[in-house]
Amino acid sequence: MTPEEEAQLLRLALAQGVTVPRLLVESALAAEVGETVTERRTLAVELFRCIRLLAAISNNVNQIARATNATGEAQAETAAALLAVRRTAERVKATLEAMDPA
Repeated sequence: MTPEEEAQLLRLALAQGVTVPRLLVESALAAEVGETVTERRTLAVELFRCIRLLAAISNNVNQIARATNATGEAQAETAAALLAVRRTAERVKATLEAMDPA
C-alpha cells in the first residue's frame, strides 16, 4: 500500500468513525450494496431523529388544531409548524435516497 492510499483509507475511516480494518471489512462486504454498515447505521440514526422530530411536530400541530377549533381563528404558529413538517419530510426523503439511490 502506498502512503497516499494509506492516508486515503485513514481519512475515510475517520470520516465514518471506524478503524481502517473495520472500513476494509465493511467495504468488502458491501461491494454489491454500495454502502458500508457504518454508513447505513448513520442513515438509520438520522431516520430515528426524524421520527422523534415528527412526533414533536405532531404534538404541536394537535395543540394548534385544538386552539384553532376553540377560538375559530387560525393560529400564528400554523405556518411555522407546516414548514417544520416540510423540512422534516425533505430530511426523510434525502436519507432514504442516500440509503437506496435506485
